[in-house]
Amino acid sequence: MAGKDTGTARALSYTHGTGSVPLLGETIGRNLDRTIARCAEREALVDVPSGRRWTYAQFGADVDELARALLARGVGKGDRVGIWAVNCPEWVLTQYATARIGAIMVNINPAYRAHELAYVLNQAGVGILVASLTHKTSDYRALVEQVRTECPALRSVHYIGDDSWAELLASAVGAGREELARREEQLSCDDPINIQYTSGTTGFPKGATLSHHNILNNGYFVGEMIGYTEHDRLCLPVPFYHCFGMVMGNIGATSHGACVVIPAPSFEPAATLRAVQQERCTSLYGVPTMFIAELNLPDFAAYDLGSLRTGIMAGSPCPVEVMKRAVAEMNMAEVSICYGMTETSPVSTQTRRDDDLERRTGTVGRALPHIEVKVVDPASGITLPRGEAGELCTRGYSVMLGYWDEPDKTAEAIDAGRWMHTGDLAVIRDDGYVQIVGRIKDMIIRGGENVYPREIEEFLHVHPKIADVQVVGVADERYGEEILAVVIARDPADPPTLDEVAGFCREQLAHYKIPRRLEVVDAFPMTVSGKVRKVELRERYG
Repeated sequence: MAGKDTGTARALSYTHGTGSVPLLGETIGRNLDRTIARCAEREALVDVPSGRRWTYAQFGADVDELARALLARGVGKGDRVGIWAVNCPEWVLTQYATARIGAIMVNINPAYRAHELAYVLNQAGVGILVASLTHKTSDYRALVEQVRTECPALRSVHYIGDDSWAELLASAVGAGREELARREEQLSCDDPINIQYTSGTTGFPKGATLSHHNILNNGYFVGEMIGYTEHDRLCLPVPFYHCFGMVMGNIGATSHGACVVIPAPSFEPAATLRAVQQERCTSLYGVPTMFIAELNLPDFAAYDLGSLRTGIMAGSPCPVEVMKRAVAEMNMAEVSICYGMTETSPVSTQTRRDDDLERRTGTVGRALPHIEVKVVDPASGITLPRGEAGELCTRGYSVMLGYWDEPDKTAEAIDAGRWMHTGDLAVIRDDGYVQIVGRIKDMIIRGGENVYPREIEEFLHVHPKIADVQVVGVADERYGEEILAVVIARDPADPPTLDEVAGFCREQLAHYKIPRRLEVVDAFPMTVSGKVRKVELRERYG
């Protein structure tokens, strides 16, 4: 293997995942058929808010009905169907129905406003849109009408829960099961099946284009790593529009015959724990801020979480203290950390169910089976020795086909060797486990010293007055950049002071890593997928 020690040479930062289980060389529809044949009477989907339930046999029948309805409406292989909705059963049905007929489902962020919606509809050439009616302050129908004249490709819109949705389903009589089967026979597992728009911090988002092969295998192997079977029940408070929900969640479940449990249309900590208790869920997903919100509920101890055994934390670095509490107080002894990005379907590395606490809290695991990772010098592209920080790159079945209709941007992200450049700073340890030390763009350079915010955040998470913390660099005339800690107080009536924070750090951190500024906030600016928008913190306080 590349990177083996020879004499005094240091091993290189390259590793790959091995395993005895081969890749799945089939479409999502064919994989679902195999699960239905094996688990027909087991529950596939539960929507807690509405009380609706589907066995795998019922789920398959409803997927086929929607697939036939889309065929009858003229949707074919490669046509784009948009989904602009909060978490609900119809979202999941649309995901599998479009896969059945080879249409490309375009995930649209539920938080988008008119300008962003129009951009995505036009950039992807969406012909049919499935949408929620309302959510929070958004009136989806009004927003669609606002942009409809700007979107010439958009033929029809169907709102979940009103007559337009019922009319769409009624169209199924126009396409028989034989026609659906014929269309499925014409599909390849390498066909594009999904466009997911990355939440760009500058300019418009880019549409990562993913195949059956990309997302089916990624969801399957993520589930394999934590031992999913048909007896598992996954509570998914994470958004379906994002890879975390629709790949690691939905496909991770259906490829193993497990059950998806929807606790609420969007994240609500109490609703999430109620769903775990009511449905006896064995697995719970979330970004770290979700787990923090659940653990900090005043009545947290009243929930019976004894059915949990595992779950996934992903989306942003997980503070060590949060992981320890999830294991100790939420019964998640086999909880797993996943790392990746939309462009890699999404997971590249994952901790294993039998990893010790150090590996589960100090790393993002090791490469999944059939995936390669390496760490390179960001300037030269040369693979670095183990233990040195550089840009993490990944290669394998999971790397996207490209950015939709943007070959130049694709070439910037994927090099000639098909390595996806993540933009993350990482270290590969001697045992092959990967540590993420920050984003290249988030790294703070203070007076010539490289400072990685993650290290300071981890340390400040154990401060008794701090519930959550984000560290960013802000402009400084003397040092170029200075360190700002933005914190959420554990007790809003008794927030930490800058002197307390600096004093807490002084004994344990080098002087140049100690925050020189402090801001106390009620909440961080977030993307809908649960990532903290550090760029907004820098803009707000810089």
